[in-house]
Amino acid sequence: MANNQSVRRHLDALTRGRIIGKLEEGRSVTRTAIRGLSSGRPRGTTPTDDRYIVLQARRNRWKTAGEIAIHTTQVTGRPISRFTVARRLHGGGLFARRPVRFVPLTPAHRRRLSLWCREHRNWRDNEWGRVLFTDDSRFSFSSDSHRILIWRERGSRNHPSNIIERDKYGCRGVLVWGGIMLGSRTDLHIFNAGSVNGTRYCNEILLPYVRLFRGAMGLQFLFMDDNAPCHRTVAAEQLLESRRLAVRTLPPVTIRELRLALQDEWAAMPQQLIDTLILSMGRRCETCLVVRGDHIPY
Repeated sequence: MANNQSVRRHLDALTRGRIIGKLEEGRSVTRTAIRGLSSGRPRGTTPTDDRYIVLQARRNRWKTAGEIAIHTTQVTGRPISRFTVARRLHGGGLFARRPVRFVPLTPAHRRRLSLWCREHRNWRDNEWGRVLFTDDSRFSFSSDSHRILIWRERGSRNHPSNIIERDKYGCRGVLVWGGIMLGSRTDLHIFNAGSVNGTRYCNEILLPYVRLFRGAMGLQFLFMDDNAPCHRTVAAEQLLESRRLAVRTLPPVTIRELRLALQDEWAAMPQQLIDTLILSMGRRCETCLVVRGDHIPY
């Protein structure tokens, strides 16, 4: 027992990663195998073996099939194509998929999400129907095309190793705000240049939009936003960050064209899609509780 503990203490991070890869493939790990892993590749394999190629992808899920093929060719001196690499990775249960983009959740976030979901898990449709869900989102000319892929197994979409932080836009763009509810939506508000503080949020959003909906709904009206410093949602995010602009025949190239394109896409969004999203909130609450406040599948 003492010897085994000593071995575990002295394993470097790379070797531990290789051992995890073997376990994920359903193979046993012995002390002899550990020595083989420490030497640079799994004991009893050659660089052209399927297991070795799969191991490369597990170590660095961001490598493309072409990069793995180049590395394997350099090590062995024998050429191997990226198509062969892709076939062997598929045979090992790894497939090229887009990484999930989420805002990182802290333990405090998860506790608050779980509490909120417990309070709302049994709400009826008419109760969700009086909520105005709102959010803002920034659109930029350099927004991510989502062409980056990672190698992952089926069913592991939300595993921490397959999640990356949501993009930060670094070039010119526009900040928009919108609200959705059953059977209706607000106009899409586009902020002029400058940061949005509490005063601007009150003058440009709460007074002209939220007060209007509250007057129409009466005392039953509920307003939901997110926890940004100048205001505070979650439900409208996917709709507001739609990437449909990226597939337009003539993508916007100026701020004015971007503003007009965003307004067109907002107006063209089917109300049935919005209603379906809102009515799924009960199910989403249940799923969130199952994963203890962590990210839930779409």
